[in-house]
Amino acid sequence: MTQSIRRSAAKAKAAAAQGVLIWGFPAMQKEQARAGAGEKFERLVEIMARLRGEGGCPWDRQQTFDSIKPYTLEETYEVLDAIDRRDWRALAEELGDLMLQAVFYAQMAAEAGHFTIGDALDAINAKLVRRHPHVFAGGDAKTAEQVLERWNEIKAEEKRERGEEQQGLLDGVLRNQPALMEALHLSKKAASAGFDWPEIGGVFEKMREEIAELEKARKAAAPEEIEEEIGDLLFTVVNAARFLGVDPEQALRRTNAKFRARFARVENGLAERGKDFRQTTIEEMEELWQQAKKRETSKSGS
Repeated sequence: MTQSIRRSAAKAKAAAAQGVLIWGFPAMQKEQARAGAGEKFERLVEIMARLRGEGGCPWDRQQTFDSIKPYTLEETYEVLDAIDRRDWRALAEELGDLMLQAVFYAQMAAEAGHFTIGDALDAINAKLVRRHPHVFAGGDAKTAEQVLERWNEIKAEEKRERGEEQQGLLDGVLRNQPALMEALHLSKKAASAGFDWPEIGGVFEKMREEIAELEKARKAAAPEEIEEEIGDLLFTVVNAARFLGVDPEQALRRTNAKFRARFARVENGLAERGKDFRQTTIEEMEELWQQAKKRETSKSGS
């Protein structure tokens, strides 16, 4: 631990004793600080029950499973955004918002007599223990790959025990997840069955083939074929990412963030020259873009 971290920790401890802000959060009273995570979670459950109960919040009482779904998606992406920005204060807050979603669903389920939040916790606790025999039952798995293989085996066993019908290999891949993630999971499943290129050179050759087909569709001015070929090209790029051990969703998110930052520098550069986008040329914007790239390079090398 560096001296600066030690000083920060000491300051935080002193601030907590005085009841002031710590990294943007109000310091809790000593009684709250001593409370365990379980007690705090129970408090969240109680608050949600109060909000949904008689005399509670009209908005919360009006919500349904379907009306809450968009907020769940929104909160999930806000968690990802906080992680990308390495904003730990925001991440702590966003994780709380995400936990609220689970408690909200469970409260509505309890009201309908389906299950309680306790049932959901029992389910995940039992699943984690059951699917980690190398930790809790003397099993043997020394690598992450072996753990994943055993996880899938146990998952298949559970389905057989529940009497669930045997599905096609790809049927278990969710259809309503982001398309890049769906493509990655589909290709992983297919590859696990041996339907794969022997090495990444075959993927690159397929990419070149798809680009040629896209160009052919463009020249033919066939909108449906163009869409199909772009989809094929994207799917092949996802396979390249899989071969290289890269999460395509995360890679694209990082590129999006990079584009935002560079474009903002172009916009600021124009403003410094007393211009906006209506008063500039592509050449001037390209000049500012290259300056933004150089600034990133110099920062990464420093």
